[in-house]
Amino acid sequence: MADERAQLDVITIGRASVDLYGQQIGGRLEDIATFAKSVGGCPANIAIGCARLGLRSALVTRVGDEQMGRFIREQMAREGVDMRGILTDPERLTALVLLAVRDSETFPLLFYRENCADMALSEEDIDPGFVSSARAVLVTGTHFSTDQVAAASRKAMWVAREAGVRVVLDIDYRPNLWGLAGRDAGEERYIASDRVTATLASAVADCDLIVGTEEELRIAAGVADTLDAARRLRALSAAVIVVKRGPMGCVVFTGDIPDSLDRGIVGAGFPVEVYNVLGAGDAFMSGFLRGWLGGEELSTAATWANACGAFAVSRLLCSPEFPTWPELEHFLEHGSPERALRRDPALNHIHRATTRARRPNEILAFAFDHRSQFEKLADRLGAPREKIAAFKTLALEAVVEVASGQNGYGLLCDETYGREALFRAEAHDLWIARPVEKPASRPLRFEAGRDLAGRLNEWPVDHVAKCFCTYHPEDPTGLKAEQEERLMQVAEAASATGRELLIEIVAGQHGPLGDDTVARVLSRLYACGLHPEWWKLEPQENPAAWAAIDAAIDAGDPSCRGVLLLGLESSPASLEQAFQTAGSSKRVCGFAIGRTIFAEAAENWLGGRIDDAAAVRTMAERFRGLVAAWRKVFPRGADARREIV
Repeated sequence: MADERAQLDVITIGRASVDLYGQQIGGRLEDIATFAKSVGGCPANIAIGCARLGLRSALVTRVGDEQMGRFIREQMAREGVDMRGILTDPERLTALVLLAVRDSETFPLLFYRENCADMALSEEDIDPGFVSSARAVLVTGTHFSTDQVAAASRKAMWVAREAGVRVVLDIDYRPNLWGLAGRDAGEERYIASDRVTATLASAVADCDLIVGTEEELRIAAGVADTLDAARRLRALSAAVIVVKRGPMGCVVFTGDIPDSLDRGIVGAGFPVEVYNVLGAGDAFMSGFLRGWLGGEELSTAATWANACGAFAVSRLLCSPEFPTWPELEHFLEHGSPERALRRDPALNHIHRATTRARRPNEILAFAFDHRSQFEKLADRLGAPREKIAAFKTLALEAVVEVASGQNGYGLLCDETYGREALFRAEAHDLWIARPVEKPASRPLRFEAGRDLAGRLNEWPVDHVAKCFCTYHPEDPTGLKAEQEERLMQVAEAASATGRELLIEIVAGQHGPLGDDTVARVLSRLYACGLHPEWWKLEPQENPAAWAAIDAAIDAGDPSCRGVLLLGLESSPASLEQAFQTAGSSKRVCGFAIGRTIFAEAAENWLGGRIDDAAAVRTMAERFRGLVAAWRKVFPRGADARREIV
């Protein structure tokens, strides 16, 4: 066996595509109107699934030198997959797959793979040193379908055997990808072929683990009975053989094949609703590898594999839906009250919290998402409201100047007057949040009306949805109930569209602030099922209030990214004191302040008393001054500050 100090746990080799999943369920692929994009392809999915379960995984493949290839590379990096084996092909496009869910047994697929990048993988792309750095190498059936990719897979297997690295075969049989089915028959699972059987049978002798469905074992062995197929494979290989049986779970054979599938090591399935079977085998393999490579009992590995498969079949997409290790642990310990796991709020929250993108360990943001305040100011000064948009581009210039390319800076900006500023902000590495509420609405109302999710879907995926809400524990019961309902609505829309959520709570506008006031609000909202990534809160008068807020967040959602301080048009001196008071909090991780920064510049610029440069200079100076005050309390890189993940 390879050295247990190997750099990697598993290297997967072969397919990498962009999957476009139809979002309308129950219709023909011809009728799909919108698609969700994700990384696909069996080896790519497994590399992601293994990384999510804590294994050190890598992928060897080729992607195109274009947007879809860069999407795969960027997503793999986000998932923590080792990138050294992902090569860029300057001549070919990245593979695409269109998929749909027609019903519980019908899943139309269209493969766009003619002369695609991953099918150009060659022997020269297999680095012996890289292969030897892993504990296991996984090859898949599709990459034996042509001579060139077969040669690459066989070289990887030979290098692995010589280095004592374990070899895994995922049979992954799709007749369409062997040229055996029509272009519109991508979902076809089994067509007998002597060529496919001979090719796969020639590879099994060098394997330590062989995984496939009953149909896949039959094609690899060239027989029509699953037990006979397992016996033929056993005659060729001493590998552990795993037979995937869908809802029935799986069975594992380590020695002679018995006279019944049920006499192997049986891994029971999990009773979940089948929503989409595509990708379930890749999730299954990820779970099995976590147990097998970790030295667990094979029954345990099988249980983990079946559980991961259950997650996949109960959700729509492939790799984005695979569980993380904390999610899997929770499911194995607690189960789920839902047969449709995608409807389990506890699992969904763990999934969301453990798969989101990493962020800097602090956010210092200039908030100029105000709308009604700018309108009133422009009207008072006799300036046309159209000038507000131009001013917001100047505010962006101030952010860019202060940030100077450093991480951790950001802005809050609306699309009513800040559309051009938002477009320009995309050229910079900034944290961006956008409001969804109607200004000053109480009870809360949304600018998008009832189609909040539709509006969020129009935003770039990394933009944060921000919702301002006034809420005091002593508000009338009916008002609080309506505020809670509206906040749940925005939370559901953010979750459905994959956007992070910042909830801004101001309690002091409609009642006194005691040491426990805001903490009581947060506790109540957590009890309602709200779990925003961020809170934006008003300054507190003493450390005891921040301690109570910390405790409420720790109890309600330990995965919360943190708290940003708002300004409420306070003076710089008052805010400096607010930073000092917040210094005791472990949850405060930045600020999002607006009028303190822009009020003077907006008054003078809209009034025609200063030019663009002076407005930018004034705002940059105010913003820079707040950053300096923040740094006195929270030095950059201080060990006491946690990373936001």
